[in-house]
Amino acid sequence: MLGLPQVAAAAFPVRALHEERLSVRFLRKARVLPLVEEVEGLSLAMADPLDDVAAEAVAYAIGRPVLRRVAVASDIDRALDRLYVGSSRETSVNGEGGEGAVAEAASHAEDAERLRDLASDAPVVRLVNRWLAEAVEAEASDIHLEPSESALLVRLRVDGVLVELDSQPAALHAAVVSRLKIMARLDIGERRLPQDGRLDLTARGRRIDVRVSILPAVRGESVVLRLLDRGGVVFDFEALGFDARTRERFLKVVERPHGILLVTGPTGSGKTTTLYTALARLRRPDYKILTAEDPVEYRLEGVIQTQVKPQIGLGFANLLRSFLRHDPDVILVGEIRDLETARIAAQAALTGHLVLSTLHTNDAAGAITRLVDMGLEDYLLTATINGIAAQRLVRRLCGACREPYAPGPELLARLGLERATGRLWRAVGCTACNGTGYKGRSAIMEVLAMSERLRQLVMRQAGAEALRAAAVEEDMTTLFQAGLGKAQAGETSIEEVLRVAGAQ
Repeated sequence: MLGLPQVAAAAFPVRALHEERLSVRFLRKARVLPLVEEVEGLSLAMADPLDDVAAEAVAYAIGRPVLRRVAVASDIDRALDRLYVGSSRETSVNGEGGEGAVAEAASHAEDAERLRDLASDAPVVRLVNRWLAEAVEAEASDIHLEPSESALLVRLRVDGVLVELDSQPAALHAAVVSRLKIMARLDIGERRLPQDGRLDLTARGRRIDVRVSILPAVRGESVVLRLLDRGGVVFDFEALGFDARTRERFLKVVERPHGILLVTGPTGSGKTTTLYTALARLRRPDYKILTAEDPVEYRLEGVIQTQVKPQIGLGFANLLRSFLRHDPDVILVGEIRDLETARIAAQAALTGHLVLSTLHTNDAAGAITRLVDMGLEDYLLTATINGIAAQRLVRRLCGACREPYAPGPELLARLGLERATGRLWRAVGCTACNGTGYKGRSAIMEVLAMSERLRQLVMRQAGAEALRAAAVEEDMTTLFQAGLGKAQAGETSIEEVLRVAGAQ
């Protein structure tokens, strides 16, 4: 017996020691792990405490004596995965990198093979499959896997709000991420750069398209899985929550033969789904429809859809130029991000095409000033813009547990409803909605239809507030007013409207 103390995994450190002096590659090969600095020297966990070469190398690198401790080899491996994820020191004990590119490549291959073994463990496979199945069951739009020092936190975005699903030991992080990389056909050994991929799965009898995004972070790689239910999307304005007045106003703009229609709003506000619904409405045998998207989220029959690939120089502007040579009637551009794309879209609209696109602004009037700030000439803007729709998604009250109440005078005054009578509705929570009080989401929208008065204001370089006031005078329903109407009808709560659209 050596008489050396044995260290359990629970006593391992929560942060890496001497990361700047000891390479991860050396620690993995020697199966050693720095534990804690003591008065006599560095306490070092070793799978083989008789490995004098490893102990002396560590002592030389840190300039202190080494106190040998015994630990299980698999515990050391998992701790290294947890503590040293993303470390760039993979070459030598002192970081000088003397073994060259061949040794580095061999180390990368060995590391990838070890991660592949971890990802193939049955418990890891079952855990990932369970998360995916529960996300589909909860009708979540995203799964977030977020590493911390002590745990791997798993959250779902349900109806636009993040809720915690699970928490697992941090030691599982490397295995889980590796499993997802394998499923999405990504580089399992690359932990320094962001990666994006996709996978298809069938859960609860439903076919789901999953977009995988992996981002290197301080405590390890953060993963977001976006779930797109191919069979669960209905491209119908009424199903999306459009009231009759909004739908009529929006369709008047959509059905014009040429010009530009913009849908604005933050990420996750349903802009793409609204535009797809418009395309489904426009789709007919005598129309040719082309789309440039990043990414292509849903596949539409009768529509030629193209994925932009900026890494090879295939951006929105380049695709738009090519589209014009294919004699389309309708063009959808996923997003107007720069002046070049905006100008080509305007030129396409001037030459008899209907152009649909999105823009990131807070309201409809703000889209006009955003394009002007981008550098688009005001004469092009006024000649091509047919209308701008600003959109948000509010959570629907659960029909099984919502309850009415009479709002007080202070709330009525805040909402501008001093003379109103009647009731509002609030969330309660039940088993049908998992205690949230909400189930599903509905769109609220303001539609700014360009008029001669608005065009004159644009030519006079009026600000967003003046444009918005003029649009309201021309009977535009604002986002807040649209949300308030849904609250009074019992479709959502006033708290949800204020959260999403703000006050009047």
